[in-house]
Amino acid sequence: MKSRFALALIAAGIVFLLCVESKKNDPYKVLGVDRNASNREIQKAFHKLSLQYHPDKNKNKGAQEKFAEINNAYDILSDEEKRKNYDLYGDEKGSPGFDAGDPGQQGGYSYFTSGGPGQSGFNFRPGEWQNMGGQEGGSKSFSFSFGGPGSGGGFDMGDMFSNFFGGGMGGGSQFGGFSGSGRSKQGNRQSSKNIPSVNSQFYRKEIVDKGMTWLLLVYSSNMQEIQIYESVIEQVVTPLQGAMKVGSINCGSETSLCKELGLYNSREPKIIVYSYASGEKASLVEYSGDLDVRSLKSFCQDYLPRFSKQINLDRFDAASEGGRLPKVLLLSSKKSTPIIWRTLSGIYHKRFLFYDAEVRDASDRSVRELGIDSLPAIVGWLSNGEKVILKSGISVKDLKSAVQELSGLLENFEKKNNKASVQKDATESGVPLLTTSNFDNICGDKVPVCLIGVFKSSTTRNKLQKILQSVSQKSFSRRQRPTSGPRDSVSYALLNASKQQSFLNALDKSGFKSSDKLLLAYKPKRGTYAASHGEITEEAVESFVSSVLNGDIQFSKARQKPTLK
Repeated sequence: MKSRFALALIAAGIVFLLCVESKKNDPYKVLGVDRNASNREIQKAFHKLSLQYHPDKNKNKGAQEKFAEINNAYDILSDEEKRKNYDLYGDEKGSPGFDAGDPGQQGGYSYFTSGGPGQSGFNFRPGEWQNMGGQEGGSKSFSFSFGGPGSGGGFDMGDMFSNFFGGGMGGGSQFGGFSGSGRSKQGNRQSSKNIPSVNSQFYRKEIVDKGMTWLLLVYSSNMQEIQIYESVIEQVVTPLQGAMKVGSINCGSETSLCKELGLYNSREPKIIVYSYASGEKASLVEYSGDLDVRSLKSFCQDYLPRFSKQINLDRFDAASEGGRLPKVLLLSSKKSTPIIWRTLSGIYHKRFLFYDAEVRDASDRSVRELGIDSLPAIVGWLSNGEKVILKSGISVKDLKSAVQELSGLLENFEKKNNKASVQKDATESGVPLLTTSNFDNICGDKVPVCLIGVFKSSTTRNKLQKILQSVSQKSFSRRQRPTSGPRDSVSYALLNASKQQSFLNALDKSGFKSSDKLLLAYKPKRGTYAASHGEITEEAVESFVSSVLNGDIQFSKARQKPTLK
């Protein structure tokens, strides 16, 4: 028992001596500056040494102690009163000698925090930026953490996602980030090494109107502060991968792009967000707050898309919401719209109507009525009003994989909706007219046979539509597969020959110009067709379809693949 107490006493003494020793060192010598050094010189020295000796970057023996000395020295010299006291008395508190410091008052290791493995960081205090090339008359504050998501000086994953959908994270929270090997040395920089470059072509092809939020670092080649900005941006974007992308624009080389975007030269780098938060059309919003992780993170979250409408589930009626697009509803325990849902609402805002609702648990009456047994869950409604449960009990690994997984769900749901829309057109609204938007669904490569009624006048169109609509509802026996129905093998459509003559020319050299009405059977995958020039009656069409299905009609090779204007 005594030996244990002695060991504990020795350990405490060692820690005390380290603290005392770190305080005994001359802060000017620790930072390598003269006693008459300016605030800017002190800040530059601190920044350089902090990066060099940070425990997460420097694993050499003694690096942590050196880092503590650097922070303690900067704590003294960056404070006007402490520096004055040190110069007069050799002690920042205004009395001879050094005190180990009260941990509760952040004495000793003032800027170094440790809350477990990977939890360490250091801060620049507000007001310390204006003399480092920042805005004149203004101030920016910095907060760095090299520990990764969950570190004490950076992101708190609980705060970031609030258990994501409110249902918990399914398998850890590892996020890919920037490559540490890409960091360049401090000094004049020709380009941003850590962040992908954006030029005019990339901007138009990958950023404009894609529904994704971008964080853009805008700078000039001769700026020295880029590494500081990169450090903050790295910590903001890494846990947001999947919801936000990052790029850098060098206005020194991309002058035309910067001029086009209104990003004129300034004395310091700029952080711009390409955001859909304010409407259908994206806009560029400049960040003007302090350069610290928490503030920039909050800013980025504020400017994620907001296309999802929050609703009260007890009062929600999908049918009364209107709109021709399919609808998707997220049910979760989150009061505000989750980040993942806001992200998806941006990517797919032109293809779905998004809603989200806060619910207590799956036992709620309104939740049970939807057929949901576990949360979080996504429910969808096709354009024809049919309800579909996309997924319940959602569990995801991280934000990036969640976006990919749920994107797949939405893509499949859209395909189901398109198929249902084609069937609805054929059964309820008459046989559809072939257009560029529905051609792939009706006569695409996945359709075995497409039966097309060709017309030139409205009278012929009405007659063909009535006949084809009636025939499309009937079942035809096949010698090969007697149980097959027409919907499994044949799709029906109308074609206006007056406007789509090129379609007919692609099939046959004559273009069937002499025919006022025509019935075509087209096999998209094989690129072959057959035509019926006789009188078009319901009996004749039924006979034609039956012969096509049983292989009793010879098909000809099309001159080329037909397309619509």
